[in-house]
Amino acid sequence: MSGARLGVDLPDETCTAALAALIAAALPAGSELHLVGPLGAGKTAFARGFLRALGHRGPVKSPTFTLVESYDVTRDGVALTIHHFDLYRLADADELDFIGFDDYHRPDAVLLIEWPSRAPGRLAPALVVELEITGPTSRHATLIAHADAQWSGLDFGTLSTRINELGKL
Repeated sequence: MSGARLGVDLPDETCTAALAALIAAALPAGSELHLVGPLGAGKTAFARGFLRALGHRGPVKSPTFTLVESYDVTRDGVALTIHHFDLYRLADADELDFIGFDDYHRPDAVLLIEWPSRAPGRLAPALVVELEITGPTSRHATLIAHADAQWSGLDFGTLSTRINELGKL
């Protein structure tokens, strides 16, 4: 059920943060963004860049033990809550019920989800960012836009152009 795909090489964490900032500016509220990749691929660095682009200045840590960290930010003058999940420690997708996962889905929130593969059948991404380690500091990101997602306000063609420009840095 996926739609458009595009890839970009990210030479360092600064470029990962720049990609995250582009997506943070465009991803509609009410969406799930899935971050996929092995340990050390830069999922939390991406989340940090996403949050920094929305004005968050405090620490951003991986919610490996807490499962979710929430951040109140604003985008274009509108309040938005970012819920950053790390599902790595889930043994079963039903454990999402214990943390009230469905309550986090709100029209004024974005869910950043690391390790979405731990909850098969329970998640509905608007966008998946797959991060691959290509060197000590470099990564390759593949973006997969899901065709059934609500893309109001996100022009994937424009995003593609901006990401390709980023890849030339």
